[in-house]
Amino acid sequence: MIREHLGGENGFHWRGGEITRLEGFSDAVFAFAVTLLVVSLEVPKTFHDLIAVMRGFLAFGVCFALLAEIWYTHYRYFRRYGLQDSWVVFLNCVLLFFVLFYVYPLKFLFVTVFGGGEILAEEARSLFVIYGAGYAAVFAVLALLYLHAWRKRHALALDELELLRTRRSLTDQVAMVIVGLVSAGLALVLPPRLVGIAGYFYVVIGFYFTVVGTVFGKHERRLASVVGTDQSAVESLH
Repeated sequence: MIREHLGGENGFHWRGGEITRLEGFSDAVFAFAVTLLVVSLEVPKTFHDLIAVMRGFLAFGVCFALLAEIWYTHYRYFRRYGLQDSWVVFLNCVLLFFVLFYVYPLKFLFVTVFGGGEILAEEARSLFVIYGAGYAAVFAVLALLYLHAWRKRHALALDELELLRTRRSLTDQVAMVIVGLVSAGLALVLPPRLVGIAGYFYVVIGFYFTVVGTVFGKHERRLASVVGTDQSAVESLH
């Protein structure tokens, strides 16, 4: 019943209550990061200026989507577990640091990709290394946050379905770390004419979530049916 009032998600009791100062601070930092992605803070004065701004629309959209994904993962973590201890505060600050630090490399990469900008092969190599390292760093912090929640699973009284989803979330973050590191590694070792493969490697993310979603989805549906049956039995006794 509490889950319905908080919004929550089916099969996972949200332990986070009111928005805390830590979450409010985090939201402000994410909002500032989005501001840094904006093509221009000034209103275009001519049609030519407007067209120049619109050329950056697609790059901005992709960058915004990536930041929104990280924000939602962060949001859902605090709603699910409501943890506010010193380790969580520290990891949260580290996450915000990486998000802010890598906003410009993120923007530069996609402006170059969608804007057709000129970039030398060796510059592309360095760019993919920087982006891959930043991508891995962000998701490594998220993985540590989920690992902390897993270690607190008994104190949080997570049921079987919640344990499965926590384990899946932890697996997802670790997988993203591996993707970022492999991409950066490819950028370092591939010859100049093939360095673009380091960027295309991120396509494997789609395959990963398709496979993992199928595997974990079967377990979730089975556990959800068991949990639902148990809850119905308990309610029938009252």
